[in-house]
Amino acid sequence: MHVLYAEFTAHVGSAEVVRGLILDYADIVRREPGNTSFEVYEKSGFPGQFFVFERYVDDEAFVKHLDSPAGAAFNAALAPHIVGGGSVLTTLQEL
Repeated sequence: MHVLYAEFTAHVGSAEVVRGLILDYADIVRREPGNTSFEVYEKSGFPGQFFVFERYVDDEAFVKHLDSPAGAAFNAALAPHIVGGGSVLTTLQEL
């Protein structure tokens, strides 16, 4: 199992665009072979702060996810709308 979360914050005025991008992308990722979960959250009380929880059956499925054309297109579209231009990724290990 490969489990991680991604965090990113929309620039002021870009939260609605980011919401649309991430929800459209979630539909694509959830259909990828090897993805078991792609959950999108916005931090309560902090509009524009996003958290995505992801699970893949194994590291190979995650690598395929990273290499997908849809992922590259999503990241290119997202980058100008978020602080720092990219997500902060944290890999988790189940206990």
